[in-house]
Amino acid sequence: MRSRSNSGVRLDAYGRLVQQTILRHQDAVTGLLPASADYQDAWVRDNVYSILAVWGLGLAYRKNADRDEDKAKAYELEQSVVKLMRGLLQCMMRQVDKVEAFKYSQSTRDCLHAKYNTHTCATVVGDHEWGHLQMDATSLYLLMLAQMTASGLHIIHSLDEVSFIQNLVFYIEAAYKTADFGIWERGDKTNQGITELNASSVGMAKAALEALDELDLFGAKGGPQSVIRVLSDEVQHCQSILHSMLPRASTSKEVDASVLSVISYPAFAVEDSELVEITKQEIITKLQGRYGCCRFLRDGYRTPKEDPKRLYYEPAELKLFENIECEWPLFWAYLMIDGIFSGNMEQVQEYREALEGVLIKGKNGMRLLPELYSVPPDKVDEEYRNPHTVDRIPMGKLPHMWGQSLYILGCLMAEGFLAPGEIDPLNRRFATVPKPDVVVQVCMLAETEGIKAILQKEGIDVETVADVYPIRVQPARILSHIYARLGRNKQMCLTGRPYRHMGVLGTSKLYKIRKNIFTFTPQFIDQQQFYLALDNKMIVEMLRTDLSYLCSRWRMTGQPTITFPISHTMLDETNSSVHPTVLAMLQKLQDGYFGGARIQTGKLSEFLTTSCRTHLSFMDPGPEEDTDDEVAQYLDHLLQRTTPQSNLPPTTQRGGLSRFRAAVHTTRDLMSLASKAKDLHVQNVGMYVPSRIFQASQQSVKLLSSPHQHDLDGKSHTLYAEMNLPRDKDGNVDCKALVDQLCICPTLQEQADILYMLHILKGPEWHTGLDSEPGPTVKELLTELYVRVGETRQWALIRYISGILKKKVEALDEACTDLLSHQKHLTVGLPPEPREKTISTPIPYEELVRLIDEASEKNLSVSVLTQEIMVYLAMYIRTQPALFAEMFRIRIGLIIQVMATELAHSLHCSAGEATENLMNLSPSDMKSLLYHILSGKEFGVERSVRSVDSSLTTAVSICDMEAVGATRPERTGLVRLKSEIKQQLDKRRQSLPGSKPLSLQSRDTDLKSFLSAGHTELLGKDSFSSMLEDQGSKDSRQGQWQRRRRLDGALNRVPVGFYQKVWKVLQKCHGLSVEGFVLPSSTTREMTPGEMKFAVHVESVLNRVPQPEYRQLLVEAILVLTMLVDMEVHTIGGIIAVEKILHIANDLFYEEQKALGADEHMLERDPSTGICSLLYDSAPSGRFGTMTYLSKSVALYVYDFLPTDGCSMQ
Repeated sequence: MRSRSNSGVRLDAYGRLVQQTILRHQDAVTGLLPASADYQDAWVRDNVYSILAVWGLGLAYRKNADRDEDKAKAYELEQSVVKLMRGLLQCMMRQVDKVEAFKYSQSTRDCLHAKYNTHTCATVVGDHEWGHLQMDATSLYLLMLAQMTASGLHIIHSLDEVSFIQNLVFYIEAAYKTADFGIWERGDKTNQGITELNASSVGMAKAALEALDELDLFGAKGGPQSVIRVLSDEVQHCQSILHSMLPRASTSKEVDASVLSVISYPAFAVEDSELVEITKQEIITKLQGRYGCCRFLRDGYRTPKEDPKRLYYEPAELKLFENIECEWPLFWAYLMIDGIFSGNMEQVQEYREALEGVLIKGKNGMRLLPELYSVPPDKVDEEYRNPHTVDRIPMGKLPHMWGQSLYILGCLMAEGFLAPGEIDPLNRRFATVPKPDVVVQVCMLAETEGIKAILQKEGIDVETVADVYPIRVQPARILSHIYARLGRNKQMCLTGRPYRHMGVLGTSKLYKIRKNIFTFTPQFIDQQQFYLALDNKMIVEMLRTDLSYLCSRWRMTGQPTITFPISHTMLDETNSSVHPTVLAMLQKLQDGYFGGARIQTGKLSEFLTTSCRTHLSFMDPGPEEDTDDEVAQYLDHLLQRTTPQSNLPPTTQRGGLSRFRAAVHTTRDLMSLASKAKDLHVQNVGMYVPSRIFQASQQSVKLLSSPHQHDLDGKSHTLYAEMNLPRDKDGNVDCKALVDQLCICPTLQEQADILYMLHILKGPEWHTGLDSEPGPTVKELLTELYVRVGETRQWALIRYISGILKKKVEALDEACTDLLSHQKHLTVGLPPEPREKTISTPIPYEELVRLIDEASEKNLSVSVLTQEIMVYLAMYIRTQPALFAEMFRIRIGLIIQVMATELAHSLHCSAGEATENLMNLSPSDMKSLLYHILSGKEFGVERSVRSVDSSLTTAVSICDMEAVGATRPERTGLVRLKSEIKQQLDKRRQSLPGSKPLSLQSRDTDLKSFLSAGHTELLGKDSFSSMLEDQGSKDSRQGQWQRRRRLDGALNRVPVGFYQKVWKVLQKCHGLSVEGFVLPSSTTREMTPGEMKFAVHVESVLNRVPQPEYRQLLVEAILVLTMLVDMEVHTIGGIIAVEKILHIANDLFYEEQKALGADEHMLERDPSTGICSLLYDSAPSGRFGTMTYLSKSVALYVYDFLPTDGCSMQ
């Protein structure tokens, strides 16, 4: 018999250690591991981590086998791993109903449990008796399931289990927006059962999703049915949220050692190596001690000051735990493994030696890793005084199985028994390696032969949808419907993936479905419901956004392919040429560079070999076809009906119809296909279903053609304006007479107003009796009017009718969730509270719209504009997150107000006209104006007059300022802003009888709110009045600082490090008072300086101030106070009234300016705050700067507390 090699002997020693510390506790029936001898429950997370050493040891034995027994040993260890993983699978599959419910609710009551009975796999505590929702535990299970399967273990045995794992993927997909209890099961660190978004959960979910994508759970023995599918867009959501959070761990924890598991082994979820290093250093500097790392700052668990009789902490109690938090050796094991993966052998050596120093010798010389080290109760005061000096005592579980396992795994790797690639067969460790450049393939398709001909005249060669056959072109929503079938399992009552919109990564692949190749148009082309798609510039903007997103986020094999359809809406008014913006974009695409992305244009057939392709095998017809499945029926119809049966030569394909005629048995078949498309809410059916028959089936309601015999002197108009609402003999509004008036209205605006009255009085389904009985309903007439107004691009009216019809903003809830997931709170409505409503957690679409309506006080246009701006903000936070730095709360009402003010300022017009102009901006101009406000960049406004609906209206558009300070057309002399056009404003304000009150008996309040945007001014009369005078003669620099303060105040922007400085101020006084609201110093006893929770708390106090520029001066006043704190002052008083400091500074400014000869007009005060308008517009520095006066004011205010050793304030 061969003698045992040296390495074999060392392996056997680890084998005994694993057996004694881990495997001897494994349950013989379920395979689960209890937490320890005292805690018999099996935690999902602890179980997975604890078995990693067993898996690693099995791999090591297989690789280093000296003799046959070693191979047997390897098999035995691997089967122990499989048994445990299947045990956890049993536990979760027993809760399959929870998985199904959670996909839709993301609620704590529907989540999988965090721990189970070790002997029976049953649950051990009730749904509400524990912080069960821990996305990282479920994600860790899935991640290691993927890695173990890839290493050759067979854990999943049946297709039912595959379906269950696929549904677990849907369960963790939404981790980026799901607040949970986190890795420590506590949620917010006060331990009061408050969930929060945790970086450790988001990161682990991202890793699990990436690891499982396209993985065959049956390993080498599997087929298409056992492959798991993940939507790349969900992975990228997790990625961007994780990047926006780190190095912060959650709202209440500015740093948490658990994030080590996300930036390094096992997740490797962060792709930015710089961010990985910053986060690691943050953990080491703030949390590392002599025995390990603390979990997070002010962690009370097992400290001598913790009250063992209650689970939760009082907020002010957290300060007691500072500097005496328990230290966990576990994190040194993570850092040792991190050193191995990063190739830093010094780090490995350092932490391995450190661990040897804290291990405890058990019987037979076993080296055991304790759970934590705590300060002895009698040494607490000494540790407070001199942190990290007292000798600590081990407490908790011995060994701590999770830590023990990672320690053994680290040792096996450090000694060369395992290579990094063996425990990471999916190569996650290369996450930070730079990715190759992405070239986006763009295929442009013309909707009709006519459009193809128009494009050819411009030198752009494209195919039509019919030309690309047999490749099918379908809208993105069909792909959403297809994916909704993924993971369905009747036996387990699993419904598959919830219907969600497709992101651009999903629509940029080619799909093989039922032996046919499909390509899907981007989601934004699909947004027919909402008016953004009516603006061609907006479509170009959205494509630009999608292209730059694809370039930075594409991680798959093959190139992304965007199919971009050019429809008749992209032509200009004459329908004979392409809209100039669209044409410019198409030419840039052909040049090969657009929106910062490298582009390759060409035909779809040329891209087949280079594109990323996915086979959706779950759509293949199975043995028991589901007859009620709309999507399957739609696809069947589509594929049957469009198979060319005739062999006619291509020249006879007249309009694409002859080609399909042989296949079309009856018109009824085609109609059923059309109706199926309608059931699936496919807009623009004619483009995706090859037939012309439908167009005749969509009959339009014969409405309202505006009469052409306009009374040019405007008599009929004024007559109508002065006429009151028609009444019947009882004094009620005569609706029939209103319908009659519809026919003689001179403008679309008046038709809209009359229809809105009917909508309020009679409801949307009331038959008007127009033309015939019963006649079209109010809703049908409004819809038709919407289409007509859309053609004329009257944006204020489009928004107004969209509001009446409650048109769905396609991605509103997703936009809201995007903003919230980036740790921004949203407010809607104009300040102050209670009108201004705060949104801090994701809410369903209907509830969100109701909240916005309520905050807009039933003003339709404001409500629609709020929704529109929310969508734009989400676009910017995805592509330019830097715009939102140092902002925690986005106040949409205030942003709208500032937009109107900016327009008033640029156009030198009244508040009413500014509001009107704002509502008339096209979506692309609105988005551009928002960008200029977020970035603080100067912008110019151009006016042009266009004739719409026989009345002249002023169109306003936004453009960048060049370096010279003028817009480009202004410099070239095309448009001169100074030559003010005498506006003949749209006649909307006269279109409703506003001169007399509407005397209605029942519905007065409803009718008061129905006057459209033109009748509601967004700008308050007082706070902005000084802005709105004619500023033509003033120095162009005047107003710059006021503008800047207004923007920063409206956006809640503060200087870097502001909140940390406020925290220091609160340490030296009893509190700060702002307009009667106090920020008490006790806040610092609960929260640490870098905590986001603290920043939001300070912000909410500052937000009590409605005027943005006044709020910004208060921020400056607090900033001056913070400078005092850096001096050796023990206290600066009781409760400091910040506004009082500001008013003293204002008085000093007023007196000094008066003494220098300024007149009363120059020193005019803002009526609402009493601050001189000139002070608002003063630069912070300089002799007359705000800081000069605020410093003097602070010195006067806290004079009694200043040191007397000759300290002088300038």
